[in-house]
Amino acid sequence: MSLKLSKKITKLVGQTNANYELIKEGDKILVGFSGGKDSLTLIHTLKRMQSVAPFKFEFKAVTITYGMGEQVEFLANHCKKYEIEHEIVDTEIFDISKEKIRKNSSFCSFVSRMRRGYLYTHALDNGFNKLALGHHLDDAMESFFMNFFYNGSMRSMPPVYKAENGLMVIRPLIMCRERQLRAFAQENCVDVIGDEGCPAMRMDIKMPHARENTKKLLEKLEEENPKIFVSMKAAFQNFHPNTFFSKDDLDKE
Repeated sequence: MSLKLSKKITKLVGQTNANYELIKEGDKILVGFSGGKDSLTLIHTLKRMQSVAPFKFEFKAVTITYGMGEQVEFLANHCKKYEIEHEIVDTEIFDISKEKIRKNSSFCSFVSRMRRGYLYTHALDNGFNKLALGHHLDDAMESFFMNFFYNGSMRSMPPVYKAENGLMVIRPLIMCRERQLRAFAQENCVDVIGDEGCPAMRMDIKMPHARENTKKLLEKLEEENPKIFVSMKAAFQNFHPNTFFSKDDLDKE
């Protein structure tokens, strides 16, 4: 039994895997499964890939709870229905964050780092050699402009990278648009977790504005130029470091 996956998503993920060699023979992959549209698409994409790829690999979906009494059993039931291996890892991230987060720090960023830390640890402790995350092209572009405008750096989200602990982190959906993943959930009539699953919704804090402002900016730019994401994606693969101000990258005669 499987959900219907669009040919566009299938093609983009296949091309990304071929170009960056994200998944190889014998890989054992842990997948962060929050229950949102992105991670939902990811687990079903990997499930389909298992059935058609000319190589064998394993993957397991893992849901990290925040210790807020979340009801995530429906995620376990979903995975059971579609024969996807799944595990729930309970944590106390919510309580820890209330004690540890610094004043004026981004609550969402802090919680996200902690959740990622639990995924890294679980992967390494259980023999996984790769961690798959559900980030898409919109995430990568938003990350780039947030770093550009607010942090004074030019950084984004690579399709694959090696974490400091040696774990390989992959993003199979990184060339897909967010709207394609949203359509996948809607067309298959699948319940997904939205912003209500964020711990920040339980806190009396000022919500982060940088990502929302950046998302609105990109929406406006795309209205004016419908091909802008195509151009930006090409730019990410056509980078000229020696045209910037870094001393290490300047051409020297």
